[in-house]
Amino acid sequence: MVKKNNLKSFLPAPFTIAVLLTFVTILLALFITEPKQKGSYFLQILDFWEQGIWNSKLLEFAIQMMLMLVLGHTLALSRPIENLISKILNYCSNTSTSAAIITFSTILVSFFNWGLGLVFGAIFARKVGEYASKNSIKLNYPLIGAAGYSGMMVWHGGISGSAPIKIAEEGHFLAEQIGVISQEDTIFSTMNITISILLIIILPLAMYFIGKKSKAHIINISAKKIEKSEKTQKYGIEKLDHSKMLASIFGGIIICFIIYKTFILPQYTSLSIITPNYINFLLLGLCILMHQTFSNFLKSIQQSIGGTSGILIQFPLYFGIMGIMTESGLVEIMSNFFVSISDEKTFPILTFASAGIVNIFVPSGGGQWAIQGPIIVEAIKASSFNINIEKSVMALAYGDQITNMLQPFWALPLLAITDLKAKEILPYTLMLLFIGTLIFVSGLLLF
Repeated sequence: MVKKNNLKSFLPAPFTIAVLLTFVTILLALFITEPKQKGSYFLQILDFWEQGIWNSKLLEFAIQMMLMLVLGHTLALSRPIENLISKILNYCSNTSTSAAIITFSTILVSFFNWGLGLVFGAIFARKVGEYASKNSIKLNYPLIGAAGYSGMMVWHGGISGSAPIKIAEEGHFLAEQIGVISQEDTIFSTMNITISILLIIILPLAMYFIGKKSKAHIINISAKKIEKSEKTQKYGIEKLDHSKMLASIFGGIIICFIIYKTFILPQYTSLSIITPNYINFLLLGLCILMHQTFSNFLKSIQQSIGGTSGILIQFPLYFGIMGIMTESGLVEIMSNFFVSISDEKTFPILTFASAGIVNIFVPSGGGQWAIQGPIIVEAIKASSFNINIEKSVMALAYGDQITNMLQPFWALPLLAITDLKAKEILPYTLMLLFIGTLIFVSGLLLF
């Protein structure tokens, strides 16, 4: 009997992992830290946990990340994106060229928005499979699927990366310790721009040469249509749901206001304006304009919203873990250990490595920043040497995203769209992991 999901052979569901991590954190707090007041320490820890779960700033963060995924996914389902993919298909005449084009396109889109990149890559890979099947082109379909997933190893270094955009927002949950840090110093820093350019050049080339060496076969994949509005007669007030003019006016107002806030309102244009709310507002305007009617927009929202269930139910558990770690003193103990085994040069590398390990168990950049962010910040405060907070944040981002190629939790939407299995794309994603690790570590050491 063949197992449907290879991932379950190695790890339980992410929610189960979050629960187990909660138990581990409670035990660590009980045995390693000391109570700050009289009474049952176990009940005090549970109080820390509850406070963390319902932390209003962290819950706001969760909603922001959910919207970013839903709106990005919705944008990927729009007709202009579908038309763009259809035009590019003419150049996908073999495995190597297709893999290079999909990798390049998916990485580029993922730098803008991770939800859009995730679904764009999946749909593109599926369309290439359908195109090859229709035209009897030999194809290594699992490699094409891996190419469609490649954006998830670069997303956290893009403008929708959870940690960099959160610390760019006024009043974020670590604002008292580190203040507000603009994306000019993180995502648009010289280091990250250099690394990003290397990724967008080297990864497509690598996939091209892997495609050249891999075996291709004739595949049989039937076309999968995206649901569209039924062309039936609309009556009365229902016409508003299908009005292109109303959707254009509303979406246009949002985009015009964003342009006003970005280029006209401020005394000078600055990247500090890019926050989670800014990105989601922009995505909302683009989604409505590109879907043309509210009816099409809402149908795509219904298709997209299922992907947010993990964020909705898991993030509060991660916030509870953070509450225990912060209030019990575990953060301080871990940060002191971090400092004791590192120096100015090795701290970012250790942050990168630890983030990669943590991502295996917490497959969410936002959830990981909630847990690991306070440790990094406290370690920097406790260190006697000069550590760059911006570089450390990007090191965490790189570590979080690189092991997505090993932990295919976010590949589940792609696997559903392409009808591939995790074990089929894993050999190729591991190659991307190896190449990406060399690029990220080199960048952290050189800058």
